[in-house]
Amino acid sequence: MYIPRRYEEKDTEKIHAFIRGNSFAILISIQEGRPIGTHIPLQLEIGADGKACLMGHISRGNEQKHTLIPGAKVLAIFAGPHAYVSPRWYTEMKVPTWNYISVHIYGTISIVEGEELRAALSRLIDTYEQHQPQPVHIGEIPENQLQSDLRGILGFRISIDEIQAAYKLSQNRDPVSHQHVIDHLSQGDETARAVAAEMAKRKL
Repeated sequence: MYIPRRYEEKDTEKIHAFIRGNSFAILISIQEGRPIGTHIPLQLEIGADGKACLMGHISRGNEQKHTLIPGAKVLAIFAGPHAYVSPRWYTEMKVPTWNYISVHIYGTISIVEGEELRAALSRLIDTYEQHQPQPVHIGEIPENQLQSDLRGILGFRISIDEIQAAYKLSQNRDPVSHQHVIDHLSQGDETARAVAAEMAKRKL
């Protein structure tokens, strides 16, 4: 991903928090020279060795399964809030642009099966159920149904080879223009307000 230096984020903790908060990703691999992708949740996990990885699964009916073999290289894209920025919000007229946050993870596939896959699915369920009034736990799912579902998915781990994080938030503007953009986006929809909040954290 093209990232001008002023927009590059290198703080690992911030990037990890972003991935956890925007975990519905696009997983891209190559099938016979053609990119193929699937929209799926990817769970960021930290191993006993302190290294981060991504855990996920796809349906065995998905043709992308043929590309997810041990050692295969993949790209996971995590998209965050984004918003149009009007040049009228600057102290000097410029071209319009778009502010956004995006993280690209390049990694290597290994396959997860059996009890390891069941445990990964259990952790995934716990992550997304934790804020429900009555969280569902994997033990509540009938065993025959759970086993049927496990047979129908391909589980995998993505060992992280490279992280690219772009936080394009008007860092190239003067302080007054930067504040004007925050003010205008703060009056927009939920996504625009989220961009404004991120900009305010990095106020010039």
